[in-house]
Amino acid sequence: MADYQEFLDGVDRAAYHEGEWRWEEDGYTVTRTYHYSPPGCHTSCGILLYEKDGKVRRVEGDPLDPCTNGKLCIKCLTLDESLNHPDRLKYPMRRAGERGENKWERISWDEAYDEIEERVRGIWETDGGNAIICVHGTGRNINWQVPFFGQAGLKTPNISTFGFTGFSCYMPRICGSIAPFGDFPIVDASETHADRYGNAEWVPPEVLVVWGNEPLASNADGYVGHWLVQCVQMGTKIISIDPRLTWWGVRAEHWLQIRPGTDAALACAWLNVIIGEELYDKEHVEAWCSGFDELVESVRETTPEWAAAICDLNPDDIRDSARLYARAEPGAIQWGLAFDQQVSAMALCLAGCDLMALCGNVDVPGGNILVHNAFEINAGYASGEHLTPPEWRAKKLNNNFALSIEGGDFVAHASSDGLLQAIEDGFPYPIKMMWIQSSNTLSCPSQDAPRVMKAMQNIPFIVNADPYLTPTSVALADIVLPVAMSAERNSARTWWSPCRAMVKVVDFYEAKSDEQIILDLGKRLNPEVFGQWETDIDWLNWYLHDGTGSFSATTEATDQGGAKNTGKTLFTASWEELVRDPSMVGHAYDEFNATYHKAEKGMFREDGSVGYGTPSGRLELAPLLYRYWGLDTTPFHTEPPEGPLSTPELMDEYPLILTCGGRSFEFFHSEHRQLPTMRELHPQPRVLINPATAERYGIQDGQWAWIENDHGRFKQQAKVSPVVNEKTVHAEHGWWFPESDPSAPYLFGTFESNPNNCTRAFVTGQGGVGSPIKGMICKVYPVREGDTMPYEQIAATGNFPWYRKVESPRQGEIERFRRAREAGMDYDVMANQLVDPATGERTDLKTGEPVEA
Repeated sequence: MADYQEFLDGVDRAAYHEGEWRWEEDGYTVTRTYHYSPPGCHTSCGILLYEKDGKVRRVEGDPLDPCTNGKLCIKCLTLDESLNHPDRLKYPMRRAGERGENKWERISWDEAYDEIEERVRGIWETDGGNAIICVHGTGRNINWQVPFFGQAGLKTPNISTFGFTGFSCYMPRICGSIAPFGDFPIVDASETHADRYGNAEWVPPEVLVVWGNEPLASNADGYVGHWLVQCVQMGTKIISIDPRLTWWGVRAEHWLQIRPGTDAALACAWLNVIIGEELYDKEHVEAWCSGFDELVESVRETTPEWAAAICDLNPDDIRDSARLYARAEPGAIQWGLAFDQQVSAMALCLAGCDLMALCGNVDVPGGNILVHNAFEINAGYASGEHLTPPEWRAKKLNNNFALSIEGGDFVAHASSDGLLQAIEDGFPYPIKMMWIQSSNTLSCPSQDAPRVMKAMQNIPFIVNADPYLTPTSVALADIVLPVAMSAERNSARTWWSPCRAMVKVVDFYEAKSDEQIILDLGKRLNPEVFGQWETDIDWLNWYLHDGTGSFSATTEATDQGGAKNTGKTLFTASWEELVRDPSMVGHAYDEFNATYHKAEKGMFREDGSVGYGTPSGRLELAPLLYRYWGLDTTPFHTEPPEGPLSTPELMDEYPLILTCGGRSFEFFHSEHRQLPTMRELHPQPRVLINPATAERYGIQDGQWAWIENDHGRFKQQAKVSPVVNEKTVHAEHGWWFPESDPSAPYLFGTFESNPNNCTRAFVTGQGGVGSPIKGMICKVYPVREGDTMPYEQIAATGNFPWYRKVESPRQGEIERFRRAREAGMDYDVMANQLVDPATGERTDLKTGEPVEA
């Protein structure tokens, strides 16, 4: 902490224009602002943009930004390459040939808006807004804007990250932790304090568990990896749980090289040790937790020996690492996508929360603190849902409605698999339009990508708004709209730490920000709602003040941009003040998130009573909400659908475990593949193969290798390295090749190196949540001259010759529905009944039995 104060004292604050948001320097106009994508990750870092002659010429980190302290990763440092790239979409365009031909004609914004408006209104009249799907990419700077547009503008309830089976990114941890805790836990690396490491209350974690992620490369979910590095520099010990050896594993007290997809077994074993050896915080559990006896019973048999056989670990390593975490004062768990991308997703999240709660590490300095979006500015994914007509909203394709999953619906999004079912089979109703905003659907989120492409070809009208022409654009879009990037937009971002504002610095041809596109079309489609905002800044000010929803807390906040109040935290500064006020200059911290022991202070509950924001007011080790959602209330392990224990008969042909999705420093999902610096550092997709494995299968370092399973295949360049074990290979996701042929069937090579060729739709965990994409099986072998390429196989047959399609859980109903419609029967969507138009007689579609009048 003293070192941090020395850092602050050593910075020449006047040289960095403290309190100024814009100034002139050496012929440049310099703007102090924040970067929030596109392009880039979930984080929002303080930057200095150097602009000359209408272009951003370079980017530097802002040493006076308390959140990132001037540190930037390569994604921000190459922002000028992104902004000025010649391949960016410059104008709206309409498809001029067949889908896939890559033939376009330039049109004006008004022409694009006219056609979109006409199509939308026509669908409203014939099918209802529910026949429109609104798709967005990873939840960055469109996580409230696009859902609001979908529900208030397009008037559809069907908003999702399409193609992504099981909501397998972040949502399982969000919902899974809200149930036991009432709020979301993040590692306390001092990021909620404006004075950071100098804060008198803060201490670094004694032990940090980095579980299923590489925060230095991902900077995911509003969290900056270097915060944790600085904790390590202050003495924090590491436990790394990861199939790959990372920066963290090299420095760890324990590196648990787990078999992918078995994390829940390890978590249950940790619980078994901590409870069995009475290492938990008894006083804390007695005072603040519920469900302890139920948890004890559920993990009685999940010993380290039991888990070791499942996870390919040493039982002593499991036992010793559990002890180290339990004895830490405090300990913290940094979790990642591995929690979401396996079939035990919800159970694993609960196990992680139970570990935090048992050991007294919740909402304490240096532990896992409970946070909400800054100043409870929380429009979120459900934003605007009350503005969709109720008769269309009732037809939302959620998991329950689309897939007959029991239990209360707990996800704001429509079900990706439910949408795929509707597109493929017209059940329970056909889809007539898709709006895609900043999502390269084919290259990144779509599991079973060839199947998704074939299904999307059934949709009559598709609009794609994106900074670049992507494989998705060429293969499927009828209209493409150019999206402005970070430095070309006015915006605001709220996540766990400060509220931050981004200010427009430059323009790029006719590109418009997501906010401006939505506002323009919103005024056409629903002027009563969108007409209240004259400009994008007006809409942002609504979001910062009136669009926040309610928050059940009682606290007093006197903070930059805050107002002293009781009842709830408010944000009172305008967007303009947030940008320019010398006391803020782009950011404002929320005291709620910076306060420890909030349950004792009555800050979680609407009436100000002591307790957490759960139904019981306690940390629920066996959450009541899980029971309502139809989920098991205690942790458990589910074996991946294919693997050495579940399908030993397949292991002779597919002897290796395939995991994928690990982040690299150069790319965020499918972005950045155009940038010269990124491709110089990381020119090709790389599959990590252990040296012994590579020798066994005749693969040389740098050689292209096929990775194949019983579903599909793809190729990547072998990186032979001991960072993975002999049983596991690790492949990269999101690859396409913007320098290559864009037209079909090649489509920028989107299928050539894509692990999604090997994934499956409709394969999920309990509650329709989680997917086994980090724990598949495969074989590897060298690419040879003359091999048939994936794009050729997909073009010939629609998928791979050995492809095995996984059907919807409602396939029997779909077949019955199809036959009945061919026979002239009507279908009552809400009742799920077939109706004879001549007699009015009804048949239950699920059972096939007549329905009594």
